[in-house]
Parts: sequence; structure tokens; C-alpha cells
Amino acid sequence: MSSSGGIQIPSRLPLLLTHEGVLLPGSTTRFSVDSARNMQLVKSRLLKGTSLKSTMIGVIPNTKDPEHDSDELPSLHRNAAVGLECIQPVPTLDDQFCITDTTLVHPKGVKCCSITSENTGSLLHSPLRCHGCACCSVFCSIGTAGLAVQVVGSNWPKPHYTLLITGLCRFRVSHLLRERPFPVAMVEQLDRLEQYTEGGQLDGELGELSQRFYQAAVQLVGMLDMSVPVVAKLRRLLDSLPRETLPDVLASMIRTSNLEKLQVLDAVDLEERFKKTLPMLTRQIEGLKLLQKTRKLRPDDDKRVLAMRKGGVFPGRQFSLEEDAEDEDGDDMAMLERKVKEAGMPEPALRVCLKELKRLKKMPQSMPEYALTRNYLELMVELPWSKSTTDCLDIRAARVLLDNDHYALEKLKRRVLEYLAVRQLKSALKGPILCFVGPPGVGKTSVGRSIARTLGREFHRIALGGVCDQSDIRGHRRTYVGSMPGRIINGLKMVGVNNPVFLLDEVDKLGKSLQGDPAAALLEVLDPEQNHSFTDHYLNVAFDLSQVLFIATANTTATIPPALLDRMEVLQVPGYTQEEKVEIAHRHLIPHQLEQHGLTPQQLQIPQDTTQEIISKYTREAGVRSLERKIGAICRAVAVKVAEGHKLSRTDSSSEPGAGNNSAHHHSLLFRGSLLHHIENLRKFDGSVFGRMLQVLILITA
Repeated sequence: MSSSGGIQIPSRLPLLLTHEGVLLPGSTTRFSVDSARNMQLVKSRLLKGTSLKSTMIGVIPNTKDPEHDSDELPSLHRNAAVGLECIQPVPTLDDQFCITDTTLVHPKGVKCCSITSENTGSLLHSPLRCHGCACCSVFCSIGTAGLAVQVVGSNWPKPHYTLLITGLCRFRVSHLLRERPFPVAMVEQLDRLEQYTEGGQLDGELGELSQRFYQAAVQLVGMLDMSVPVVAKLRRLLDSLPRETLPDVLASMIRTSNLEKLQVLDAVDLEERFKKTLPMLTRQIEGLKLLQKTRKLRPDDDKRVLAMRKGGVFPGRQFSLEEDAEDEDGDDMAMLERKVKEAGMPEPALRVCLKELKRLKKMPQSMPEYALTRNYLELMVELPWSKSTTDCLDIRAARVLLDNDHYALEKLKRRVLEYLAVRQLKSALKGPILCFVGPPGVGKTSVGRSIARTLGREFHRIALGGVCDQSDIRGHRRTYVGSMPGRIINGLKMVGVNNPVFLLDEVDKLGKSLQGDPAAALLEVLDPEQNHSFTDHYLNVAFDLSQVLFIATANTTATIPPALLDRMEVLQVPGYTQEEKVEIAHRHLIPHQLEQHGLTPQQLQIPQDTTQEIISKYTREAGVRSLERKIGAICRAVAVKVAEGHKLSRTDSSSEPGAGNNSAHHHSLLFRGSLLHHIENLRKFDGSVFGRMLQVLILITA
């Protein structure tokens, strides 16, 4: 049977039995299907059908399909005359149920648990049906015809299908034609889903009721915590829908129970449908009003949290996890806004941050852009826009500190002292850009660290060897996936001040590729006339680098681009003389190696003449790295003997009278320059052979 207008459904429909949800006309709902009959319906009807008619099924809500195919459907009354299963007409309260105290009693003598006396007032003279309780097991006779628009299958955790069904109209089951392999019934269409262009105006009391319902729906949409485009789209949807479809559509959208949706589904009369749905809509509006009111009561939050921690209840307000999540998100936004205003940014950067923060507040957290914008704002507030350290301008203390850290290198130390002297006379001085050029191992990198300690500034090293992408210097644009700031901005974030000492190590080993030339990107960084407004691609706002002291290191100037070399003050660092190497070895290298190998000065003493022999005959370099490795080999050889428990030979002073007691506690090994002459013919050997020969010398002296 079909209706006179609108959408018409077939008189025979396959039935999908579900107890998880309720499908209303005009709504789209997902159902999970795993029972035998429902699975057979999907396989035989939906997956094999080729026409639109084959995708139309009837959804019977609140009716559980038996797990096994051999089990019978609930409350199917046999008609022995024709051999078909049919549903009895929908009973009324007067002839099918009787009221006892607070519970309705089924004619079979079983108490019905789903309908009690508190909701029987409106049902005394209206059709009554049990909503699928196990005691009555009345097969629901009213369902929704719908189109299966999507079918998705899965085998985990067990075989099942997920159906996306759009409701079309209500129907009543006249009688059941068959149960297996899936139920098929003769149905009677109860209402119709008109096309949007055919919706007419409602008159009289029904028209007033529909107008009140429409105004409540508009008020509800305006109170939703959504973005402006989404709210406008919902408003246009309300205006385009016919008024008679609004109860079903809104009942499926707002938060309602399955029992309330079943009541809406049973309301075949349009006026009754409006009356049943309007209280649900009003309840949702009142809940949103209460939520908005409680959000404004921020001063009471601390009292509420304290009361809950003590086990009490804060008066006038309930405590829930959802509310805590909303409060926490609001607190984070307020804290982020406060950090933006207190970061000390210049005016252009502050305007950009406030604009991004305004956009962030309107975004739902599920959007990918939400995380990107939040990371950007957190980086902006962490940058040291106005935070700096105070320079130590004591020239005498600086000279002592530099002399203690490094021997020789007079030219470099003099240039640092000159910078301190000028800073004493003029505080607003831009940081110089120095470039130390010299062979490996002469202390260029360690001098940069000592300069930072002398000035009392933070130190950060940026290794430029092998860098071939200009984005490593300037950063990536935020439109790219995985974008991040460049090394300059990232270094400023790590040190936390805007006047650190930046060491650009191995600037002569920069590469070049299709991604750009990083040496050209350094021109803006190292130019004193431009770096006061350095713009990183990720930040897209200017940052002042004029207070940063840049120190570059290189082994040669031949591979440095002329334009970049012109922006730096080049200081040549020559190699050390033999006398300087001896002093460096005894001041710094030998104590450091003894500490690294767990030895004491009493266990190993290396005289200066021995050090001169090692320098002149076993090292060939301008720096002291090879010398340090040779001293380390000596320390390892001695460490082996000490670990084996060998008694080391005593020094000459231990044989003097009165020195026996001291020598009993302190055994030392003295390498004389004359002993090294025994291996004069082995000048050219590697470190391992050198270590083995030293072990031989230890055995000779033991």
C-alpha cells in the first residue's frame, strides 16, 4: 500500500530487527548487524541487489533478533489456518492491560516493566505498546522504512556489517510473510516524507504549535557552541525543511533516550508528534542555558574543586568529567592569552598572535589546524622577545678567566677585551660578528664557549657542516606539513634570552642543493644592518638579532662565499709552537686525561722533556688533538697495569732517606726522555703500537 503523495514504499518489505537505536524519518543512523537473520538480509538483499528498490528495508526498533537462525522471532502468534505468522492489532489500555498499583499487567499475568503508572495518564485512551521488554516480548508493529546508503563489513572482533540507513517514512506491519532466511512482512505506509519544494503551511492550532516548535529549534541552533558557518548552515536547513518533518529530524539530533525516540516514532498523528517532541527541545534549551550560566561563575570554581576533594558537593552545581574538560580547555585558553600579552612582543608580533588566538578560540579541537595554530602560539610566547642577561664588563676578571681557559691565542683574547671595553663606554652596541679561521685542533670552538662564560651569556652551538637546505636557517612556511622554525629561532628558544653567544661551527663546509643556498640565507643573519629585523618563514614576523654575538669558525676562507665573508671580521688563529704545546699539555691535556682515565698524579707523572719528545717525534699537527690522543694512550697503558695490580716503580725521590714511609703509600711511574730513545726507530706508528710499546717501557721500569 502506498500513500497518495510523496515517497511511496513497496507493500512488502524485508525487516531489519535492531535493539541498539531508533531510526526516525528524515534522519540518518548507523546500525551494527551481527545476528543470523540480519546478516542474511544484508548478504541476500543489499549486497546482491542492483536497483534502488533493493536497498529499501524496514527497520523495526527495540526488537532483538535471536542469535541462532533456528530460534523463533519474539511474540509471533501462529495462524494455523493459513500457515503465516501475524501480529495482533495494537492493543489499547482498556482491553489488553489492567493497572495494579504502579505497574501494568499483561493479560498473560506477567508484570510489564517498561510502562508504569507514572506515564499512563496520557495513554488511557490511546494505543499502547510495550517497548521491547523481555517480560512481554511484544513484537513492535511500527517501524521506519529507509534506504541503506552504505554497507561496510568487518571480521573483527567477529563478522558483522555496519549499515548507514536514511529514514523515509513510518509503516505498520500488517502481517508477517516469512521468518527465514530473513523476515519479510506486508506493511502499510502511515505517513510520507514530502519533497522540500512541496511543504505547505499548517493552519489552526497545529500551525501555532509548529510555529512554537520552529522558534524553539532556531533558539537551540543559535545556542550551540559551533563555528559561525556551521550554525548558518543549520539555520538554512531549518528554513528549507517542511514543518511536519521538524519533530523527527530534531528528535534524532538532540540528546534523547531510545524510549523517547520510540514515543516520537509511535506518534503517527502530527499534532501528537509535535507535543511529544517540544518538551524534549525545551529541556535541551534549558540545559544549554544552565551550562552558559555556570560558565560565567568562574569565582566559584576553586570552591567547587575544594569541596569535591573533601568529599562534599558544591551547592547548585553538579560535578562531571565533561564539565571538567570544558573548564580545563577554557583555562588553557585564558592562560595562553595571558602569556601572549605578557611575552613582551613588539606591536606587529602581538597583533599577529592576538589574531591567531581569536581564530583558535573558534576552532574545534578536532581540526588539524587547531594543533598547528596552538603550536605556533606556544612558540611565540616561549621566544625571548625582551628577556636578556646582563653582561659582565669587568676587564680584569675577564682577562684572568681567558688566561686560565686558554694558553696563547693572544689575538683572540685581545679582541674580546676590546669588545668589553667598548661596551663599558657605550651600552647600546651591536654584537660583533667574528670568524675564527685556523687549522683543526687549535681551540676555535672552545674559545667561543670561554667568551660566553667571560661575558656571562648563554652559549649555543649550531653545527653547519653539511647543511644544504636554506630552510634550516630560515625555517619552513607554516603551510607545509611538519613545518618548524629554523635553527636560529630554535636556538633562541632553547637558551631563553635574546643576547646569547651563537657559535656557527664549520661555516666553510656549507652545502648547496635544489632546496636553496644556506650561505645566502646567512647573509641576513650575519649582516649588522639587517639582522635587527630577521624574519623566519615559520614565524612570519621580524625578530631582533642585533644583540646576539655571532662567532663563526672555519678551517679556510677559500670555500666561504665572498658576500658572506665580507660581513664577518676574520681573525686568523695560527698553530701552536712547541713550547706552547708543552704548556698546554701540562696545564690542560694531562690533568684532563688523568681525570678521564681514573688516574691520580701520584700514579702517572710525565716530565716536560718527555712531552717535548712526544711532540717533536710522534705528532705532526698545528693543534694539540693528536698530542691529546698520545697522552690518552699512555694513560690507558698505565690504567691496565694499575687494574692488574702491578706494583709500579718508584720515583728517584722515594729512594732518599726518610722517604720510605711516603713511598709505601704513593707509587708513581716516571717516564724519562731517555727511555723513549729505545724506540727511536719506530717514529712512524699508529696509536695502538704506541700503546703496546709503552707497556713494554712499564715492564722495564717495574
